[in-house]
Amino acid sequence: MAKKIQLLDCTLRDGCYIVASRFGSAAIRGIIEKLTEAHIEIIECGWLKNSEHEEGSAFYHVPSDLERYLTHKDPHKTYVVMIDWDRYDLSYLPEYDGRSIDAIRVVFPHGRHREGIQVGMRIKEKGYKVFFQAANTLAYSDEELIELAHAMNEAAPESLSIVDTFGAMYEEDLERIVHILDKHLDLSVRLGFHSHNNQQLSFALTQHFVKMLAAGNRSIVVDASLCGMGRGAGNTTTELAASYLNRRHGCHYDLDAIMDAIDTYMVYFSEKYKWGYNTSYFIAGLYCCHVNNIAYLLDNHRTSAKDMRNVIESLSPSDRLKYDYDILESKYIENQSRYVDDGKACTQLRDELSGKQVVLIAPGKMSLERREEIKKYINSRSCAVIAVNALLDGYDYDYAFFVNPNRYEYASKAHPEQFSAVKRIILSNIKDTPSQGEYLISYDHAIKRGWKYFDNAVICCLRFLEYLGIEGAAIAGFDGFSEKYNESYADPMLPSLNTNGSWGELNDEIKAMFAELRSDAVNCRNIEFLTNSYFDDREN
Repeated sequence: MAKKIQLLDCTLRDGCYIVASRFGSAAIRGIIEKLTEAHIEIIECGWLKNSEHEEGSAFYHVPSDLERYLTHKDPHKTYVVMIDWDRYDLSYLPEYDGRSIDAIRVVFPHGRHREGIQVGMRIKEKGYKVFFQAANTLAYSDEELIELAHAMNEAAPESLSIVDTFGAMYEEDLERIVHILDKHLDLSVRLGFHSHNNQQLSFALTQHFVKMLAAGNRSIVVDASLCGMGRGAGNTTTELAASYLNRRHGCHYDLDAIMDAIDTYMVYFSEKYKWGYNTSYFIAGLYCCHVNNIAYLLDNHRTSAKDMRNVIESLSPSDRLKYDYDILESKYIENQSRYVDDGKACTQLRDELSGKQVVLIAPGKMSLERREEIKKYINSRSCAVIAVNALLDGYDYDYAFFVNPNRYEYASKAHPEQFSAVKRIILSNIKDTPSQGEYLISYDHAIKRGWKYFDNAVICCLRFLEYLGIEGAAIAGFDGFSEKYNESYADPMLPSLNTNGSWGELNDEIKAMFAELRSDAVNCRNIEFLTNSYFDDREN
């Protein structure tokens, strides 16, 4: 008889999103073995896919692909893999032989439970146990949950799992779903819970789920993963879930074996890859939004949290559930390209800068290290000095040019007197109404889309000078980026604008953008470097 509470570890399945399935043979074998030693009842080993298996991948074509990784299969444990209800051709699936997996988890989207169940029944006919995952369970109405329970009763699977796909649930949401399913689902069907940590509630909701059902007669399954590894905000962590179940519900998971798995295998992945709670994934949970939309905005636009929230909020509820990148891109552009009538501001700036040597002070370290030499250059000419996206001590600026709202906010708090005194050139993605002493400029006058890092502040400032018809500029502090962020800037506390830490990629693209800008420029062609720069062709 199955234990009333069972823990299912999904590291090797949910973690596929993080490592593109390539855990490596040693990690797959080792994680399975350590979870077995830890007495985890259900071990999810990866996915079944239509493509041929590649060594070291947790994507398997057929169950026998897993045999090489199951060095010590425990007959008292259940080894499972997952399939998307419509993405695996069951003609590849052989009859169950007991040598590798014991069960298959079938995940289906809201509104497709009938089709998902049909897939599960075909799997059962081949001798495998079947677990069902009702993705985005939060979307089900009370009536739909009752219908889901009755359909499951007919299918008689091992379990049905509630899935908080977008990490959007609160306690009352989980209570509504559990109450209905527990009432209408046969006791022979275990009830499971798979949570996501978008709102830092994954572990709390897992505990609440267990508490709600622990006193009753229904057996339950709790999903977790080592270090919470999983797509986006990740999951409940196996180590926390096991410790909680040991302490409060009489379970006997071996925490030493779990820690061994983390020390031996997970430290490498946690250092090389990112997952877990962050503000962007909170936004996904807040709006029940597919994480691919978040990833798109981060990867393609390095969108700030505020802008991301506004973009996602502007999507319809149905568009948030999918990831239509054309719609998302149009909403992003709409958000960033707020119309402003900047004709007067541009005319005034053109008149003020005309005939002067424009000097851009970028925030690289060289702006401080060579400050006295730069100031001598400025004092020997009729210059207009522009701070680029940051204010530094020791300079008398005429203008400050801001591309990013976080840098604008930081400058106002880090250098309040300097900030108030300087004229500020503000792009329309930051605000739509200028404050006193500000020139509000259309975002589209300073950017050129098509580049991943198109909003680099120095490049944007040069594009704007080209738009104004300014003939040239001198630049200081346009150093290039170090792999250690705090070594790149004169002020190490400046908010980072490169969310993925790809400093080498950033350097190379800025260099290419700079070369293109100089090649295409009609007006702002003469660029002088006052300090050494990675982007100066003469230095490379």
